[in-house]
Amino acid sequence: MKFSLSALVSAMAVSSCAAFAPIQQKTTPASSKTSLNYSVGIVGATGAVGKEIRQCLETRGQLNVDKLRIFGSERSAGSTVETKYGDIQVELFSEDACRECDVVFLAVDGDFALKHAKNICEGDDGAVVIDNSSAFRYEPDVPLVVPEINGEETKKSKLIANPNCTTAIGLMALWPLIQKFGVVKVLMSTYQASSGAGQPGMDELTSGTKAYLDGEDVKNDIFAYPLPFNVIPQIDKFQENGYTKEEMKVTWECRKICGLPEDTPISCSAVRIPTIRAHSEVIVLEAEKDVDVAVARQVLEDAKGVKVVDDQETLQYPMPLTATGQYDVEVGRIRKSIAFGDKGLEFFVCGDQLLRGAALNAVLVAEEMQENGALN
Repeated sequence: MKFSLSALVSAMAVSSCAAFAPIQQKTTPASSKTSLNYSVGIVGATGAVGKEIRQCLETRGQLNVDKLRIFGSERSAGSTVETKYGDIQVELFSEDACRECDVVFLAVDGDFALKHAKNICEGDDGAVVIDNSSAFRYEPDVPLVVPEINGEETKKSKLIANPNCTTAIGLMALWPLIQKFGVVKVLMSTYQASSGAGQPGMDELTSGTKAYLDGEDVKNDIFAYPLPFNVIPQIDKFQENGYTKEEMKVTWECRKICGLPEDTPISCSAVRIPTIRAHSEVIVLEAEKDVDVAVARQVLEDAKGVKVVDDQETLQYPMPLTATGQYDVEVGRIRKSIAFGDKGLEFFVCGDQLLRGAALNAVLVAEEMQENGALN
């Protein structure tokens, strides 16, 4: 029997593009205390994360942007991008041009960031740099920031690191619970969308799904194996301890962002799954104090950037389908952990990897710095 699912593949392709549409959510905006306006630059603005940074700036409207500058390679330089701030011609990237800005978002790879970021922000006349790569996340003098958790850290440096997408999404729910109940250990399993590999990852899943349904060979240049109708229990390279680097990022970054001791047990298993966008996570917390599930639910209800979706009777719970394109992280399946008893809590989280896990967090960092005076 011929299985005609061309409409499904078309919908997947549309989803990966339509998810870039401007959106409004409840994430608490920064209330500007300054009338200063800023020159803002984006490097890598034509990539998946770069596009979202620009759209977050436009949609939220909280950062006082006087001028937006877009920097690219020789291939994209000279092209024009339509924005809320007018038609903007893409400029050929240079450190000197970026230093003319007040704040620069880097939506590029780690090698590029290592080569240029510190030169852009160096000195009193350098720009603030918010880097989305992993290049500086583990340097002790570079703040790694989720603004709702440790926004004050942005006062300490002109170079700010954006966390790994999985970490940022998970901590939105985990941190308020740690504040309330303390932490002994955390176990996390992640189910990560193709968007974690950027636009090329989403494109490979979409084209591969079509090829699979058409009975053709499925090519995999981005992922270790074909992703359509498959799951891959490896993201990034394996480390000596048997974990992958992606999994260890969660351990290292959760400790740094939350100010936890270096020996706090945080374990993660990361799996790539065949969805277009939005990562999912099962998180199990063993707390220091007894956990009242009703109190924990209220803590999450009150948390900034969190939307509780949890109703068994109506089958309401977080899903990539509903979390895609949303600023807030969805949290549900909130329950007492059988494994840890009175001190245990288990829950399910979904968040848009390109937004909360990347672009939105970066823009919120800039808004926090505007609010606390670090951009002045």
